[in-house]
Amino acid sequence: MDVLLYHAAPSHVRSQLIEKKSTSPGLQPFLGEKTQVLCTPRKHYLVKNLHHQEASGSLNSIQNRQIAPRAFNESFSGTVVGGEQSLEDISDRADSVPKVLIPGLPDYSTGESSTSVSSCYWEWKPKLNVHYEKAGCENVNSPPVLFLPGFGVGSFHYEKQLKDLGRDFRVFALDFLGQGKSLPFEDPAPLLKEVNLSKQKDEIWGFGEKAEPWAEELVYSVDLWREQVQSFIEQVIGEPVYIVGNSLGGYVATYFAACNPQLVKGVTLLNATPFWGFLPNPTKSPLLSRMFPPAGTFPLPANVTKLMDIVWQKMSDPETIAELLRQVYADHSTNVDKVFSQIVETTEHPAAAAAFASIMCAPTGELSFDESLLRCRESNVPVCLVYGKEDPWVKPFWGQHVKKQLPEASYYEISPAGHCPHDEVPEVVNYLLRGWIKSVEAKGSVTLPLLDDPEAVQDNLTKDVEFIREDSKKLVRVRFFGSQFSLWKLIQSQIKDRFRNLRLKPQ
Repeated sequence: MDVLLYHAAPSHVRSQLIEKKSTSPGLQPFLGEKTQVLCTPRKHYLVKNLHHQEASGSLNSIQNRQIAPRAFNESFSGTVVGGEQSLEDISDRADSVPKVLIPGLPDYSTGESSTSVSSCYWEWKPKLNVHYEKAGCENVNSPPVLFLPGFGVGSFHYEKQLKDLGRDFRVFALDFLGQGKSLPFEDPAPLLKEVNLSKQKDEIWGFGEKAEPWAEELVYSVDLWREQVQSFIEQVIGEPVYIVGNSLGGYVATYFAACNPQLVKGVTLLNATPFWGFLPNPTKSPLLSRMFPPAGTFPLPANVTKLMDIVWQKMSDPETIAELLRQVYADHSTNVDKVFSQIVETTEHPAAAAAFASIMCAPTGELSFDESLLRCRESNVPVCLVYGKEDPWVKPFWGQHVKKQLPEASYYEISPAGHCPHDEVPEVVNYLLRGWIKSVEAKGSVTLPLLDDPEAVQDNLTKDVEFIREDSKKLVRVRFFGSQFSLWKLIQSQIKDRFRNLRLKPQ
C-alpha cells in the first residue's frame, strides 16, 4: 500500500523558510508582519502490507506492537453496497426512490487530469510553525476552500478533497496547532539542564518544570485555533473563503464564522461536534475559572501529568487507534491504512503527549456551539450540513438540531456513512460541495445538488446516489431536508419507513 509519510520539519529545513509577500488584491498581511512559508511536494513512501508487519521509515516502530489485521480487513455486513447483487437488494427495499448517477473520483491510471498537492509550512508566530497542504493554486478565478480537520488527524484526512476539488477550486487543508504536523520543533517545557543528557534521550517534550518564554501562554484550545484560522486566511490566503470542517473542525469552523463573518463566504459542517472543552472559559466566566488551576498551560501540573500519562498510553496505542477507526467508519471496507499510519506517526512525535494533555485540559471557547450558530444566522452566513447517518458519536439528532437552529441551511444526510463522510464517501461529499458552492456563488440562481428545481429547496426528498469506485458500482442514500424541515414530520416519516420495510420482509 502507498503511505504518505509526515515528519516535522528538521532544523536544516526550518532555516530555509522563505519570506512570502501576499499578492492578493483582497486581504493583505498586517503591516510590519512577515509571513514565512515553505512548500514542498508531498513525499511518498512505498510501504508493504501493514498486516504482514513489513514497513519502512517511522512505521518500523509499529512492527513490534502486534497490530491486529482485523482492524483493516474485517468485512462489513449489512448496508454497504459492493456489487450488482447488493445494488438489487437496496432497490428492492425502496423501488420508488429515484436514482442519480454522479462522477467518481479522478482515475489517474486512465490519464484523467491530476492535481498536485503541496505540503507547506507557515511561520505564524515565533516557534509556532503551522503545516498545511494546498492544491489548485492555478484556479485563480475560483473561490478558495479551506478544510479544517477533526481531533487527532490533520490535513492528510482531506487527501481525496485536495486531489479532486483542487481541479476546480483553490483548496487548502490546515493542521491545527498541537496536531498533525503542526507540533512544535522545540521542547516547550524542557527538563532541567542538570539532568544527564542520556536520561533525557528517551523523555518526551513538554513535561519539564518551567516553560520556555515562547510557550508561557501557549494553550492548545479552540480560541487558539480560531485565532490561527483567522491569521491563516488573512496572511496566507488573503481573501474570504468557503470553510469546511469535520467533527472538531466543524466546531471551530462555526466558532470562527460567528466571530469573523467578513472572512467567510460559507460554512459546510461534516458531522460537527456540538461541544468542546470541559473547564470554564476565563473570559466568559472569570470567577468560576479561578477555582481551577491554569488549564492547559505549560508547564503542566504534576497531577495532570500523571493522569494524562495513563490516558495517553491507552490513546496512543495502535490497537486503540485501529478500534476507534472501526467505530467511526460505517463501511469497514474503506481503506484506512494511510489514515492509520499518519495518526500513529503523529503519536510518536516527542511533543505529542504534552499537546494531547494541553488539549484535554484547555478551557471551552468564549461562545458555545449554539451561540455560534445563532451569530452565523444573524450574519446571514450560508451554511450547508453534510452528515453521515451511521455516526456513533455525532448521531443524526445533532445534525437535525443544527437544521432546527438554521432552517435555511441545506441539510444532506448520507447513509451508509459514519463520522468521516468526506473520507468514507468522498464522491458524494465532493459532489455536494461542488454544487453547493456553485449555488452560493450564483446567489441561488443555480439549483442545489440533487434538487430538480429551485422551488424544491423547501421540500424534503430522498435519492439513491450511484457512483463507480475501483470498477465497482456503489450506492448510498441521500436525504435532503428543506427549509420547511420539521423534526416531528421526520419522526413520522421514519416510523412509516420502518413499517414499510417490515411489510417488505419475506414471511
